[in-house]
Amino acid sequence: MAATAAAASPSSSLLLSRRHCASSSALRAGAASRLRAPRCVLGAEQVRVVEAGKRMGGGDPWAAPWTPKAPAQEARLAAMPQETRDSRLKIFSGTANRPLAQEIASYLGVDLGKVLIKRFADGEIYVQLQESVRGCDVFLVQPTCSPVNENLMELFIMIDACRRASARSITVVIPYFGYARADRKAQGREAITAKLAANLLTEAGSDRVIVCDMHSAQALGYFDIPVDHIYGQPVILDYLASKTISKDLVVVSPDVGGVVRARAFAKKLSDAPLAIVDKRRQGHNLSEVMHLIGDVKGKVAIMVDDMIDTAGTITSGAALLKQEGAEAVYACCTHAVLSPPAIERLSGGIFEEVIVTNSILLPEDKCFPQLTVLSMANLVAETIWHVHRDGSVSSIFQ
Repeated sequence: MAATAAAASPSSSLLLSRRHCASSSALRAGAASRLRAPRCVLGAEQVRVVEAGKRMGGGDPWAAPWTPKAPAQEARLAAMPQETRDSRLKIFSGTANRPLAQEIASYLGVDLGKVLIKRFADGEIYVQLQESVRGCDVFLVQPTCSPVNENLMELFIMIDACRRASARSITVVIPYFGYARADRKAQGREAITAKLAANLLTEAGSDRVIVCDMHSAQALGYFDIPVDHIYGQPVILDYLASKTISKDLVVVSPDVGGVVRARAFAKKLSDAPLAIVDKRRQGHNLSEVMHLIGDVKGKVAIMVDDMIDTAGTITSGAALLKQEGAEAVYACCTHAVLSPPAIERLSGGIFEEVIVTNSILLPEDKCFPQLTVLSMANLVAETIWHVHRDGSVSSIFQ
């Protein structure tokens, strides 16, 4: 019986403030020379991937750490004595993004729950919780990214294991929700897979879902259980505020469907002007840019989307912005899916910087000099704390 196991290890350190960032234990020692971590508010770890020994802009970009506009609160549980912490809060991670789950647990001052996950020779998944969860509020962190079906099935089995172990409540934390794009019938005889995935999560035994930046807001209505929808925008906005871009900014939506998202983003960037790239999609993962609505000449363009998959839409839009006279183009998204040939397109030099979050764990072969990865661990951890304490999640974003 061939199997691979994934068991949680205790957190190595506690994050005592949102304003102090710690290096993730998941970073390999061999990549340490390429990774630097600036200070941040809503990120436990900000990682910028640059060429070895290379400095952007002629100097060390991390030499002058910036100060957040508003003081951040201390970590909820890290400031408490060990004996007074709530032992009913349990956080477990699947195999899809363990570094993010470890950061979340560290921020909350708890150890990541011990769980054995292995695969048999025929591909079947085995899950065993290695600590008691009876009467506990359990939070399962698992993005359903590639391999989507493997990670989704693993999550179902983890939910079932917690339910049979008499957990008081089971909340699934899905930083990236796979199948969210299949949210309607665009043609006849198509499946609405977003609704199917929501039904399966409910039937497996989950009591609540925390999801980040769903592809479309209407998909939240597919769930028959409470859903807390959080946004990665604060993490990206916080980082952009630290860059002191001197040129005029314009926020650009890469398609008409993202106008609402881009408008909200522009409003928080000192009410920056808005531009829209009009395109017509020829097929799945294929798009053709038609024309630009708005003025970008001589300005720094910030392109905003919820995800980058093959990067066809956003690179075609960036090329159009350059043709229209944009000084520089930044790409911002929450979910870096980065399916081929996304890396070749994004690293071709058209973008000044590609800013994403760590909702999806990126392997080293998907990193390139223009890539900046921001951690959303503190944001998710605050949401978990508010849910656990029956607090208001929306207050986090006010």
